[in-house]
Amino acid sequence: MARPLSTDDISTFRARLCAAAEQLFAEHGVENVGIRQLAQALGCSPMTPYRYFRDKDEILAVTRAAAFDRFAEAIEAAGASTGDPVARAVAVGRAYIGFALGQPNAYRLMFDLTQPGEENYPDLARAGERARRTMTAYIEVLVADGLLDGDPVLLGHAFWAAVHGVVSLQLAGKLDGGPGFDAIHRAVMRLMIRGASPQSAREEA
Repeated sequence: MARPLSTDDISTFRARLCAAAEQLFAEHGVENVGIRQLAQALGCSPMTPYRYFRDKDEILAVTRAAAFDRFAEAIEAAGASTGDPVARAVAVGRAYIGFALGQPNAYRLMFDLTQPGEENYPDLARAGERARRTMTAYIEVLVADGLLDGDPVLLGHAFWAAVHGVVSLQLAGKLDGGPGFDAIHRAVMRLMIRGASPQSAREEA
């Protein structure tokens, strides 16, 4: 008979399993990794994960929620590091890139797939919304201060799409041999900022 699990037992095993899942899902594709492979990575019985999770879908949801939270924590910390809105935007951008390139498996699970039935996992929905919020909050300040012009939510998504595109190309190894990630990223940001600047600033430039 299996012994009762303590709260620490549960949280420790879930964290270990999610760490293994993050790597295996990102490297091999969610559809190609099952409970047996996850259990093998931890050196436990294929039945053991079922003591902690309902199924693979829940493992994926918990793994992605943890990644979104880590991402949001990094962006929030960067945003709180300075009161200057421009410096804050720069810090947020650096934190985004630092997370994406430093934790590529987590980044891919967050943004390169849509999990069926996400609405059935409230913690995943909460973490995803938290992450999305970080990518709009700093834009709201820039718009309020007259440094950018437009709807903050739309601009936030536009900047996110631009950065995600460059980051995804870098992670896929598609920028090798060209101008390089840093140069391309700077050019994209310069164009985005110029396009979102107030009309008066563009005319004076």
